[in-house]
Amino acid sequence: MSAPLADIVEYLDGLLDTAGVQDASLNGLQVEASGDVATVGIAVDAALPTITTAVERGCQLLLVHHGLFWGTDQPLRGALGARVAQCFRGGVSVYASHLPLDVHAELGNNALLSRALGAEPEAGFGEHGGVQLGTLARLPEARPLAEVAGELAAVGCDDQVMWAFGPDPVQRLAVLTGSGCSFLQEAIEAGADCFITGESKHSAYHQAREAGINCIFGGHYATETFGVRAAGERLAEQFAVATEWIHLPTGI
Repeated sequence: MSAPLADIVEYLDGLLDTAGVQDASLNGLQVEASGDVATVGIAVDAALPTITTAVERGCQLLLVHHGLFWGTDQPLRGALGARVAQCFRGGVSVYASHLPLDVHAELGNNALLSRALGAEPEAGFGEHGGVQLGTLARLPEARPLAEVAGELAAVGCDDQVMWAFGPDPVQRLAVLTGSGCSFLQEAIEAGADCFITGESKHSAYHQAREAGINCIFGGHYATETFGVRAAGERLAEQFAVATEWIHLPTGI
């Protein structure tokens, strides 16, 4: 089965509220290099190896979390030029969804990771452009911090850094996947027992320790695999297209 690229793009724009979230990423269709789509590649990063793999697997569309264009006008040369050239050579269009696919109530990285840990999202935290980027979630009952870390590892976030500075057991989680450390203070003010994000930064160590909050860093890449895979499943259901998960972890 195949579907027109324009129909898939219109569906994703509406499903993810692509225009409704302010973002440095150019969210939506970034490269139009195909017509009908029979196979969709699903990946975290629109890197050259990802695009090459999508071509090799016969994809006509690549759905990614981290796209090609960010913030300012960029000349199509160097690494970016090579990526775009490979898209057109291989007939692979690129659709990117960054913050819209972090904050989505059903398909977002934060909500899906929270639910994968058995916690139910209750509210947001970390305001950006009128949108709450993070998710505050509550476990049905308090659980040991080590158990939460183990469950995080079981869903793919197994290369962790943990700062055990807060209460143990924990029940109130603040989840902001990827590079969420700049919103640590908001998690503290929200009364979270444990802050879960992708990667740490040096200054956050003392901030967390002095505030008495636990932190688990599960990896930027690993914490952001959930949304694109869920969106890919929706596309398969809606359009009967095939999907290919292109897993190229960065270790970060």
